[in-house]
Amino acid sequence: MKALVTGASGFICGYLVAELLHAGHEVVGVDNFSKYGPVRRTFDNEPRYRLVEGDAKDAALLTELAAGCDHIVAGAAMIGGISYFHEFAYDLLAENERICAATFDAALSAFRLGRLQKITVLSSSMVFESTSVFPTPEGAQLTSPPPRSTYGFQKLATEYFARGAHEQYGLPFTIVRPFNCVGIGERRALRDHDVMSGNVKLAMSHVVPDLVQKVIKGQDPLHILGDGSQVRHYTYGGDLALGIRLAMESDRALNEDFNLSTARSTTVRELAEVIWRKVHGPGKPMRLVTDPPYEHDVQMRVPDVRKAREMLGFEATTSLEDVLDEVIPWIREEIEARRI
Repeated sequence: MKALVTGASGFICGYLVAELLHAGHEVVGVDNFSKYGPVRRTFDNEPRYRLVEGDAKDAALLTELAAGCDHIVAGAAMIGGISYFHEFAYDLLAENERICAATFDAALSAFRLGRLQKITVLSSSMVFESTSVFPTPEGAQLTSPPPRSTYGFQKLATEYFARGAHEQYGLPFTIVRPFNCVGIGERRALRDHDVMSGNVKLAMSHVVPDLVQKVIKGQDPLHILGDGSQVRHYTYGGDLALGIRLAMESDRALNEDFNLSTARSTTVRELAEVIWRKVHGPGKPMRLVTDPPYEHDVQMRVPDVRKAREMLGFEATTSLEDVLDEVIPWIREEIEARRI
């Protein structure tokens, strides 16, 4: 299989491209480095990988590249931490709609030519932003109130692009929703503004790397957003990449949608405690200060993961503790290199 991956140098797609190459596939990546600036990946010199520096809003470029591919992964998007939802409320909607339209225009052109088999859309758990059903199954996005954030609303629109292109033109699709990706390789976005949490500047406005860097930098008491009871499913990027690949390859995934996530629920307070123990050991008690949460800081984000397990054979098996054993040394190196 030869796949065109938009946003190939991004956080999740960095894991995905490595997974696809490891499985023997050929990959053409597109990225304009607008989020982090130029990023080097371990697979950059792989003979089955070609990286094209270009804008995913460029429909002509994507159409040219897609014509020679069997598969498209729609991964490009303007995305950041929760502070992005407020600072760039319009841009998140407008830019991502332009990216989405260009990608689907290219996919439809390649599908008409006869080679393209399917488009796989990277959606988001934020489509369930307003749900009251937990664990949240696939399909709840159709019965829940619409997302309140422009980011969540646009991600839901991305899913409608897929369904609309299939309904009108027969374009096969698969929708995947990663939940709370955690791993290494994500850096401070170029457009991020300074957000302080106590005496420490947030790195990505994502809870895991920001808590890690605050603990490493010695913040005590430790600042968290909200009361710490928010529930998340922190899922390793390598596990998500496997789930996406299985969804791409499986005939059973045709025109289906999947929640991709660990089955383990963790509160922000529990996460802080695990990070604290890993950095400081058991002898130093943790003290917390609770800061006001952001408006779109969803209290519960708990997916139903049965469909991906039963139809794809996918389970996210990497524990939070093992993920942190990888993330903490990486964050420490980033701090020492003054990149955070």
